[in-house]
Parts: sequence; structure tokens; C-alpha cells
Amino acid sequence: MDSSLGMKVCRKKREYLNMGENTAEGTINLGEDEVPRVKEFKYLGSTVQEDAGRDREVKKRIQAVWNSWRKVIGTVCDRRVEEKVKGRIHNVMVRPAMLYGLEATSLKKSQERKLEVSEKKMLRWGLGLTRRDMIRNEVVLKRVGVKALHD
Repeated sequence: MDSSLGMKVCRKKREYLNMGENTAEGTINLGEDEVPRVKEFKYLGSTVQEDAGRDREVKKRIQAVWNSWRKVIGTVCDRRVEEKVKGRIHNVMVRPAMLYGLEATSLKKSQERKLEVSEKKMLRWGLGLTRRDMIRNEVVLKRVGVKALHD
């Protein structure tokens, strides 16, 4: 980089990621120093993986959803709060935390399923229901007024 323009390479943070079919092993040298190769790194808050997978990002979004949900657990688990209000809280706080950064990416069915399972667990917990109650997911979604994730 041209230091006359105020641009310098940070020698501590430099690394490279090789994506695509041609992922042959090799080294890159910058001057006399070798640049380490990584299999994933964070870019603009999202995790980019060598195999173009989204597993790490989906896992991070699920963790963010549970963190958001814990902030409002006192309200969403209170039996005195109406079910529709719980659904609105879910739509305003939980769903955006889940989908942030995933809106424009293609996910595998298994990744979509993980997101849906986490969402349904939260909604059931908020209603005081378990899987043993044998209430279908569609009924739970309708009770709280939340549309299914894939709709």
C-alpha cells in the first residue's frame, strides 16, 4: 500500500481466505513476511467461510436470538400478558435478531430448520407449552399472530 496516501497494511491483522474450487495449499508473502491462511474470518460483522457455508453465521444468529429473547423473558413468559402482545414482541425484537445478515443469503434446508426450531421453542416457552402438550406449530403461530419463517 502507498503510505504517502495514509494507507498502511496492518501486519498483525492481515490474513487471507481462499474460496472456490481451486483451494490448493500455498503461501502468500508480503515482503519478507508470510501471510497466514484462514478458513473463516469476520467481515462487516458476518462470518465468511472458505467453503462458502453459512453454518457459523446461522449458529451466531441463533445465539443472538436467545440473547434478545432473554431480555424480554419477563414479559413473554408472564401469563397476564396477552398472546398477541407476545407475538408482537417476537416480531419486533426476536425475528429481526434472527434474520439480521441472513436476508440476502441462501440457506440449506437444515439451516432453515435450525432457525425455525429455535423460534418455535421460544414461542412455546412464552405460552407455557411443551411438545408434550401435542399442540401443532401452526396453532402456536396462530395464537400469537406470528407468520411462519418461510412464508
